[in-house]
Amino acid sequence: MDVRDVLTRYRDGLLDRADAAHLLSSLTGATSEARETPPAPDDAPAPHGPPPRARLRQRTDPGAAGPGPVGPDAVAVVGMAGRYPGADDLDAFWRSLGEPPAAAPPAPPRPGPPLPGHALGARLLGSVAEFDPEFFGLAEDEARLMDPQERLLLETAWEALEQAGLTGSRLDALTGLDGRGRDVGVFVGLSSADYLLLGAEEWARGGREMPHSDPWGPAGRLVRLLALNGPPRSVWGCGLTALEMAVAAVAAGECAAAVAGGAELLLHPARARAGAGEGAGALVLRPLGDALTDGDPVLAVVRTAPAGARPLVQEPEAAAARETCDAAGRRVGDAGSATAIAAVTAAVLHLDRNGPAPAPDDGPCRPRTSPRRAVVEPARLPGGGTTGWGGPAPLVLEECPPRPAEPAADAAEGAAEAVLLSGPTPGHLAASAQRLADWLDARDPQAVDLPALAGELRLRRLSEPCRLAMDVRDVPGLRAALEAFLRTGRGAADLRKDTGDPHGLSGLPETDAYLASLWRAGRREQVTGLWLSGVQVRWPALDAGRTRRPHAAPATSVFLRRPLWLRDGRETAG
Repeated sequence: MDVRDVLTRYRDGLLDRADAAHLLSSLTGATSEARETPPAPDDAPAPHGPPPRARLRQRTDPGAAGPGPVGPDAVAVVGMAGRYPGADDLDAFWRSLGEPPAAAPPAPPRPGPPLPGHALGARLLGSVAEFDPEFFGLAEDEARLMDPQERLLLETAWEALEQAGLTGSRLDALTGLDGRGRDVGVFVGLSSADYLLLGAEEWARGGREMPHSDPWGPAGRLVRLLALNGPPRSVWGCGLTALEMAVAAVAAGECAAAVAGGAELLLHPARARAGAGEGAGALVLRPLGDALTDGDPVLAVVRTAPAGARPLVQEPEAAAARETCDAAGRRVGDAGSATAIAAVTAAVLHLDRNGPAPAPDDGPCRPRTSPRRAVVEPARLPGGGTTGWGGPAPLVLEECPPRPAEPAADAAEGAAEAVLLSGPTPGHLAASAQRLADWLDARDPQAVDLPALAGELRLRRLSEPCRLAMDVRDVPGLRAALEAFLRTGRGAADLRKDTGDPHGLSGLPETDAYLASLWRAGRREQVTGLWLSGVQVRWPALDAGRTRRPHAAPATSVFLRRPLWLRDGRETAG
């Protein structure tokens, strides 16, 4: 995105004054001389990744966005999650891409007024009233007044961060230019406020509950609930615009990483329409150089075209995958900003999973040819303009540059490994243990890299109050330890009432040195014992130099959802 593109979107009403000013500030600052970086505080952690982040470069030549090698200052998609009609996760969504769009299923049951007859063919999500407030540290009453779209987007953003491996200690290590960790921006697009309208109607019936309508918008709420320190930006209705703003922010060095996403729920009959849809999706972005240095899973690399540029790729074989917001709408329905995110998700999946690419106009699939590239086009109006749901310019994605072959496992055969799990409540911890056990059961034990599995879980692990540490030497031993915990509940620590660490050892340089000495000597059980007692352990420092294998471990966080909805106004009035 360049200055001309921003001005075009502002003129067309796709960006408000604040968003346009924010983007123009980033772009004009990117083309000026390098600004002096403010000195970091003496106690600030070392910046994560290469010290100077590449700044966004303005493209003046329309052909500059065309095919060519991907530079180290490009922006990588390192994590992704989504929930769409008939596809509760991306594996199910990927399977649906290989089949013709199915007929819309019957509308699932949900609270609130029923939709009129002309919207019965809408593609809707199930269980939209359910949420897990404890996972995010929310009180039940606060969660009930939170827009279900924001709740859905919050869960999806967390799943995308976890798939990227940017949770726990790794999230803390994403340091901005000001020295603060968790430097992750949030850029989201929403296109409705049905829950607020439902609340107003309940108020008219005597209820005294009103959904939250915060001035900083849904992006600000997500930044607060995820305890992030990056910039929040909310965009009304434009999924691709939110993504392109996130790409610009990451490329300009405004944040170490960004979450971009969109969500849409049809909760009020006033917006019912034929072909309506629902969904939510989120992508995690990092500078490509940082992602490659840290061994992150690079699913695709983002490239954009400036407004008015000629088509990015002329030869059919260079555009092996062409995804449109119109095609995505036929699968998920007219889901507002989520439709564009679904189209981008489909394109990234085609690149990452090396599947056959659909031919233009939804024809039969054909084998992919080199170079591997995908183009996401906005929805088009009959007159040739864009609808605004996807932004006026196409988005170009490319496969990740090839990486060197991974070296052999780091640990000596038969060495003990510390496998960690944690959760906000004992129920969450048990659910995480069950998910890991199920993941192991679906695989050949010989194919599981135990050192890589344990290392990834340590890096991603949140220091939640309910903790489990298993010191094991092989995969059968890990499976047995999980089974014993699930059967008896023994061996876990619960720090909810007492945070532990009665002597205040956490964070002391002497403590860190002592833990590092124990770890180097192979005293895994002693280190994990201190962690179970509440002592802070800097796992990335202990695992420094270990080769990352992001795909060696599953996502272990589990949401224990339950229905949370506005109370009936007549009940609260009585």
